[in-house]
Amino acid sequence: MGMDVSYRVRSAAPVVDLPVDQRAVFISRTYLHLFGAIALFTAIEAALFVTGVAYPLAAAMMSVSWLLILGGFMVVGWLGSRVAARAESLPAQYAALFGYVFAEALIFVPLLVMAELSVGAGVIASAAAVTLVGFAALTGVAWTSRRDFSFLGGLLKWVGIGAVVGIIASVAFGFTLGTWFSVLMVVFAGGAILYDTSRVMRDFPEGRYVAASLSLFASVALLFWYVLRIFMSRD
Repeated sequence: MGMDVSYRVRSAAPVVDLPVDQRAVFISRTYLHLFGAIALFTAIEAALFVTGVAYPLAAAMMSVSWLLILGGFMVVGWLGSRVAARAESLPAQYAALFGYVFAEALIFVPLLVMAELSVGAGVIASAAAVTLVGFAALTGVAWTSRRDFSFLGGLLKWVGIGAVVGIIASVAFGFTLGTWFSVLMVVFAGGAILYDTSRVMRDFPEGRYVAASLSLFASVALLFWYVLRIFMSRD
């Protein structure tokens, strides 16, 4: 989920207006690609840790301010939403999805290394499990309620801008964003999942299932990032 929450995918025939069987195909393709993106993200992280590349990479990235990495994570999320909204051809959608997953995998490295060294690898698995359960629950709410959550767009936009301003201020003035900030961002990510799930059905045409999975993956990554930070702060 990026900051550009108000950007509407250009389409004359959104999935919501299609027959039931076509909607079902779109949904299955979207979530299969989402699970594929999660699997690819996991495989990249596993390869980085097994080969030992993760540790010098994390050290190099953390030689700059940690909060700059946090800001970079949010900027990549914003770019992911922009790309998901603009990519139209299938090759362009796949290129955007693979590129985004790879970028997220790199940005996650310092956080995962910190979690492993300071708390233990188990906390990563626990945070991942909570993230997937939370995502499944919110997705279920979005689908079963049949509500249009587009009204969340404006609120998410301003909260996201506020979060970026907070990160910049913390870097400029030297204060630390504590657990409260992570809790706020978990709530933000939950709203983003509701919003993006609704937007995928109401704004995306059936040929944009790869881009739709990118949009959902961005929200899942945001939720995982801050759930993991909360788990780390409690140990």
